[in-house]
Amino acid sequence: MFDKILIANRGEIAARVIRTARSLGIRTVAVHSDADREALHVALADQAVAIGGPRPADSYLKGERIIQAALDTGAQAIHPGYGFLSENPDFVDQVAAAGLTFIGPSADAIRAMGLKDAAKKLMQEAGVPVVPGYHGPNQDPEHLAGAADAIGYPVLIKAVAGGGGKGMRRVDDPADFADALASAQGEAATAFGNPAVLIEKYIEKPRHIEIQVFGDGAKAVHLFERDCSLQRRHQKVIEEAPAPGMTEAMRAAMGQAAVRAAEAIGYKGAGTVEFIVDGSRGLRTDGFWFMEMNTRLQVEHPVTEAITGVDLVEWQLRVAAGEPLPCRQEELAINGHAFEARLYAEDVPAGFLPATGRLAHLAFPSAARIDTGVRPGDAISPWYDPMIAKITTHGPTRAVALARLAAALDATQVAGSVTNRDFLGALARHAGFAAGDVDTGLIARDIEALTAVPPPAPQVLALAGLTALDAGQGGALEGFTNWMPLGATVLLDAGEARHRMRIRRLSGAGWSVELDGAELFAERRAGGWWIDGAQVAAQAVRWGAGVSVFGAVSHHFTLPDPLAVAADAGAAAGVIKAPMPGVVKAVFVSAGEAVVKGARLAVLEAMKMEHTLAAGRDGVVAQVLAEAGSQVEAGAALIALEEQG
Repeated sequence: MFDKILIANRGEIAARVIRTARSLGIRTVAVHSDADREALHVALADQAVAIGGPRPADSYLKGERIIQAALDTGAQAIHPGYGFLSENPDFVDQVAAAGLTFIGPSADAIRAMGLKDAAKKLMQEAGVPVVPGYHGPNQDPEHLAGAADAIGYPVLIKAVAGGGGKGMRRVDDPADFADALASAQGEAATAFGNPAVLIEKYIEKPRHIEIQVFGDGAKAVHLFERDCSLQRRHQKVIEEAPAPGMTEAMRAAMGQAAVRAAEAIGYKGAGTVEFIVDGSRGLRTDGFWFMEMNTRLQVEHPVTEAITGVDLVEWQLRVAAGEPLPCRQEELAINGHAFEARLYAEDVPAGFLPATGRLAHLAFPSAARIDTGVRPGDAISPWYDPMIAKITTHGPTRAVALARLAAALDATQVAGSVTNRDFLGALARHAGFAAGDVDTGLIARDIEALTAVPPPAPQVLALAGLTALDAGQGGALEGFTNWMPLGATVLLDAGEARHRMRIRRLSGAGWSVELDGAELFAERRAGGWWIDGAQVAAQAVRWGAGVSVFGAVSHHFTLPDPLAVAADAGAAAGVIKAPMPGVVKAVFVSAGEAVVKGARLAVLEAMKMEHTLAAGRDGVVAQVLAEAGSQVEAGAALIALEEQG
């Protein structure tokens, strides 16, 4: 076994690898960019080495610096985590050339699965079913359009390199094919440096079911399936294992196909074979097709660990150190059910835009498994994936595990950045999902209900106001007078809405809250707050200049300075601003040009994805304030329209 390993990654996966390595008595070396100098994974490791600037291209993608850090610190092996260099075969070759061990598959295995078109051809030869489509080298638009016509619409355009939904477009009408192709190729070129695409038949009610495999270079086993059908823009949101509705025959067929795929390339380590499954008529052994193989540990691996009792990182370390497969296939079994939800800093009402911010308050439930790379007070950086944590629950049945997930999400508290917490909770309580009726289109079909933001109830506002005054906790109204109750006026801002209430301390343990012409009676008891005779299930916390109330829905308020003068809300009318930090990829208009509401004005590249900025009203362009290629901060004015009237 290794004495010391280096983790060539950051965030929650680096922290997760460090925990298993420590349990095995292995010392660890962390690498970090300038932005991650104080990060959690750096604090957890035995040693840490700075490798460059905040941009991944200047740090976590600098393979030569990472290898040198391993050599300088005496590490014997490098664990890549996922993302960054984890599926870069040239890096694997460089690691081997330096006399170090890469904790993962060989460069040849990664190359074999690195391009989707070549991988599908290889899988066909290995007897693994593949989706009907065009996977050839001819990238002429007319040829690709002809291939789409032959396959039959709807079709899916997919980048041959990479993943994560980038370079992927669904096309329902032949008239839209050319524009979708250009967009997919442009995004693929930006994200992967390779604009090539393939065309596949789009499955009408698709399910995304993947098989966890593990090999030692000669033989492989599978650790059953994960259902990753709950997706948004082709990115996974909630994963579970095992898949709902799975039959033993289907599990055996998919498992055997995945093992054939792994053994066909001499796979070593943890990998995932992803299948697209036709769920329109239930799960059938003739209704699944190979999509791709991820030659690394998956983000969602905790659900497999929960139902099998296997530590996949431990297996990775043991097999990389020369041990044979730790288990035979017949020794592996499924125990219960597990779910994983990905908690992100993202603005759901704004279209799931990645968000930044400092985590002024962060708390997780003790009953769930939490994989995180951040702590209270840490900042969500604009340079990296904005994941805050993965929340995993397990139970003897699917219903129990899902109920525990909903409860864990309700008990998760994050303030200082907007998150998708409430959206995840709505998914966990979705009737169709609870019934196991899942497919990749579920979120899109019910997006309005899942992202609805209800106004705060009077009890929520009262709880927030009481918390703002530290009522019941020795706050401003804890004294007494002989002639009248102590009272204070509280202002709470939520977006553009301002809530005003008058809170008075009554005799005994009570408070009066006057709000919108009504009066509520609040009482602090041992179990928490009671308002108008009912216990309040939500939890409220005060952080800096804000108050947050957490329950099935979270509400965040700021405490304004009552003497501050409100800014002119109309000052920015007609100004198109950058919704997040990024690079202006393209500008489509010039000064003096007339535009209509919804017209494309510019494209902003951020978080490795392209975001189209459109006109919010009809008008004439007054100024173009940014040019293609310029780096902009969140809120930067990009294009201004002439004032109306």
